[in-house]
Amino acid sequence: MRHRWIAAFAGVALLLLPQLVTPSSAQNNAPRAPAQPAPRLPDGRINVGPLPGQSGVWLPAAAGLTRADSPNANGVLQNPTNPRVSDVPFQPWARALYAYRDLNEFEPHTRCKPSGGTRQFFTPYGVEFVDMPEMKRMFIMDIGGPHTYRIIFMDGRLHPKDLAPSYYGHSIGHWEGDTLVVDTTGFNEKFWFDRQGSPHTEALRIIERFTRMDSLTMKYEVTVDDPGAYTARWNSAFNLRWVAGQELFEYVCQDNNFASELMIGAEKSVDRSSKIVP
Repeated sequence: MRHRWIAAFAGVALLLLPQLVTPSSAQNNAPRAPAQPAPRLPDGRINVGPLPGQSGVWLPAAAGLTRADSPNANGVLQNPTNPRVSDVPFQPWARALYAYRDLNEFEPHTRCKPSGGTRQFFTPYGVEFVDMPEMKRMFIMDIGGPHTYRIIFMDGRLHPKDLAPSYYGHSIGHWEGDTLVVDTTGFNEKFWFDRQGSPHTEALRIIERFTRMDSLTMKYEVTVDDPGAYTARWNSAFNLRWVAGQELFEYVCQDNNFASELMIGAEKSVDRSSKIVP
């Protein structure tokens, strides 16, 4: 059941959604322009957002951080270079929880909770990077989330010693050549940090590397470091693809929710006559 839903979601979200949210049908049917060199800001740094006067968002070109052990997982888009699930260095309890989540998809994202870590890049409708060098901050806005955003501090600060765990954690970033490197820790355990349900603890730390290869492609690399859930660090990567002409729009997860069957997982019915307590 899980694979059927993922296949359907991937097919719609990754292939159809860019067309559904584009205002012009003529633009929908237009051939995609060839890639150009990665745009740069006046100071020479790579521009991870749109050019002045233009718009666009980043969408994932894969379905997650890992790939199924089966070579044909019901057509789900997978990065062939990512680790297979069987190769991920789970601790025994984490592997058991992963297997449970594979059969019982009670993901917090479907109940309108923020999606931290790499899961932010798999939310519907894409993400936008907002670079504000005058504030020495970078913002990542995910459109298909519950009105949340992530702050990356670019002023050289360190992580606070006593972080209150949160959905997005505390992110500090710097540039290594044309690559934006982001170090994030201080996560809580109330979300899935990837779409497949890989477990994590409050000890989770991720190192992300964003490299805009050209005008249409951003390479995303991540190192997962969580001694509470894994026996070793592990790495994954996928590409984000640029969809021009898209704008951030108001998305309220709770409004007109068409995925109520996903609120409890496994597409089972639920009695909604009783009072719902958040």
